[in-house]
Amino acid sequence: METKNIKSTGKLMSVLECFSTRDRLLSVSEIAARTGLPRSTAHRAILSLKEIGFLDQDASREAYRLGLKLFQLGVTVLHNMDLQSEARPLVESLGSLVGEVVHLCVFDGERMVFVERAAGGRTGAQNATITMEQSPCYCTGVGKAALAFQDEATIAKVVAGGLHRFTANTITEPAALETALAEIRERGYSLDLGEHKSDVNCAAAPIRSSNGRVIAAISVSGEADRLPEARLHRIAPYVMSHAAAISRRLGFVEEAAELAI
Repeated sequence: METKNIKSTGKLMSVLECFSTRDRLLSVSEIAARTGLPRSTAHRAILSLKEIGFLDQDASREAYRLGLKLFQLGVTVLHNMDLQSEARPLVESLGSLVGEVVHLCVFDGERMVFVERAAGGRTGAQNATITMEQSPCYCTGVGKAALAFQDEATIAKVVAGGLHRFTANTITEPAALETALAEIRERGYSLDLGEHKSDVNCAAAPIRSSNGRVIAAISVSGEADRLPEARLHRIAPYVMSHAAAISRRLGFVEEAAELAI
């Protein structure tokens, strides 16, 4: 019975994992094709997920989308995360130190999810209320800082999702992205030189959990004329030191990780 329940849960998860920011609406046939489940089995799983609020049916009744219940649970997760509570003082400290906007974002496997922000005492557009909760991994400072330390399968999944152009500086070729990620791994921090927004630059560094896995990143960002590349390189050591301090507060011990390797 236990094995049967585990298999059923796996089927439900496989249905939920069909959806993404690019595939927001899916039909039963599309879900069946993506999961490899028989259409009847996929339909039963969809109905079960709809019943508990994890899926909503479109007005056309021919397609489904992720339900608000998942969003509510996600908000609860963010509020209860050790990362957010442990990082907040250091996010504020870094913002005060450099006098620029600081972002803390979590890696969700494909994109970066905004968690915390410190204004750093500046005024202007960068202090506006954030309305975009997610950002790409391949063309933002926090995204590349996190992506550089993921396994090959995760990087390949991001590339397969498409390296869409946002500005003239956006990396759109897989080979160029791999080169950039290798440089980030070597120096320990990433730069975004107008790759996501043409007038915004930033420097970011990865944050590790207690097991050494990179789960998030912290960045300093601002208008390009105020944060040229030369200044970003000068700021980067402060970003890395604050990222390392957050990692330690989450239980990461660098010496232990090196011994394990």
